[in-house]
Amino acid sequence: MNKMKFKIKNVKLAFALLVISAFIVLVLYNVFVFSGLNKKNEFTNQMLEIASENENPIFNIQKITTYSSADAFNEEDNRSLQNMSISQFSDLAIYLDNSLSSSDLTAENTVSELYIDNIKISANSDKGTKILNYKNPLDFTTYKDLDSTDRINFKIIRTNEQNENTNYDEPTFYTDCSNPITLGFLNKNILTDYSASSDANSVSFNGKVLQEAGVSLDDVNYSLSFTIHIVNNVGQKFAYNMKLDVNLGGDDGGIFNGYTNNTVTTSGDEFKFFRELN
Repeated sequence: MNKMKFKIKNVKLAFALLVISAFIVLVLYNVFVFSGLNKKNEFTNQMLEIASENENPIFNIQKITTYSSADAFNEEDNRSLQNMSISQFSDLAIYLDNSLSSSDLTAENTVSELYIDNIKISANSDKGTKILNYKNPLDFTTYKDLDSTDRINFKIIRTNEQNENTNYDEPTFYTDCSNPITLGFLNKNILTDYSASSDANSVSFNGKVLQEAGVSLDDVNYSLSFTIHIVNNVGQKFAYNMKLDVNLGGDDGGIFNGYTNNTVTTSGDEFKFFRELN
C-alpha cells in the first residue's frame, strides 16, 4: 500500500497562518474567559459599593396610618334611597424619618425630588374600579373622587412663602420631610343601582353600607405595592418598595362598624430607603 505524504511547499505562509490562528484563539479566549471574569469582578465591586453606601441610611419609613371607610351616592337628582352607587376608600399617610444620619437639616437629608411609580393594586374581586393617587390631607376621612395615574410627581416646598401659596390639591411634600406622603385609594362603584330594602328608612353613608348591601370583606380587601423615589439636595437617589396588605376586617367588625383607623410604627432595616448608584 502506498503511503500518502504531505509536503508544505510554502513554509513562511504556513507559519504566518499558524501565528494568525494562535492570535484568534487568544482573542476568543480573552472575550469568553477574561471578559467574563472582568464583568464578574465589576459586578462584585458594584455590589460592595452599594452595600457600603447603605451602611448608614439617610431616609426610612417612620410610620404608616390608614383610614378606611365607604360611601353611597344617589345616581339621580332626587334624594330617594334607590339607584345608588357604593364605593370604598382608604386614606394613607406615610411618615418619613430623615434624622438617621444627622439630627440637623443638611443637603443630604433634605428632599429635592419625590415621585411614586410602579403602582400595582391586587384584590380578590374585580368589582369596582381601583385607583391609587395623591390625596389632599385636608380631605382625609371623607370621600373624594380620584383619577387613575401611573406616576405621582410631588411638588417640593422649600420656603414658608411657597407654603403659603401652594395648592394642596396637588401632590405636595416639604423638603425637610416634616409632612407625610398622603395618598388615597379608591374602589369606585363596587355596586351600582343599589336600592335600600323596602323596610329600611335610612342608608349608612360609611363602611356600614357595605354590609347593608351584602358586600363581603373578600370583595374589598386589597394589596398595594409601589416605589417611592427620593433625590436629595446633593443629587443622591434613594428608593423604597412599599407593600401594604390592607385588611378591612377586625374583631370589632372592622369597616362594617363604620370605618377602620390603624397606625403602624415601623422599625428595622426593611423600612429603610435603599441608596441607588447614580
